[in-house]
Amino acid sequence: MNIPVLDRSHYLKGLLITAKLDKQLSDREKEIIKGISDKLGFAADFYNETIRGLLSNQYISDEPIKFSDKKIAESFLSDAIKLAYSDGNISEAEMNWLKETAKINLMNENFVQNKIRTYKESPLLLRNTEFALYSII
Repeated sequence: MNIPVLDRSHYLKGLLITAKLDKQLSDREKEIIKGISDKLGFAADFYNETIRGLLSNQYISDEPIKFSDKKIAESFLSDAIKLAYSDGNISEAEMNWLKETAKINLMNENFVQNKIRTYKESPLLLRNTEFALYSII
């Protein structure tokens, strides 16, 4: 699938918002964002600069993100949930933002809850599954 440039930008921005919502940025979160950033075609120096100031950057709006295609939205939410749960916990802020993003993309709110339940029941899936983005690019 050819993902439009705007959706690529939204995808990365959404992951950055997800990572920022719990006010901490783990090494695992950085790895996840870096891998997806590379796959989306963003330059390494852009990634490095963005990560360096992420937690203190008050100009990143946390409005839910609307994608042009439901497949891209599903992929994004799967990866964002994986990112949010990579530290073993999803904060209320992360959960609410993910649900709002699902809603704005006309997806069932249960999509988010079901994915989270899957990771809670089978934590090895976090490490052993590929990012959803890889299956649509």
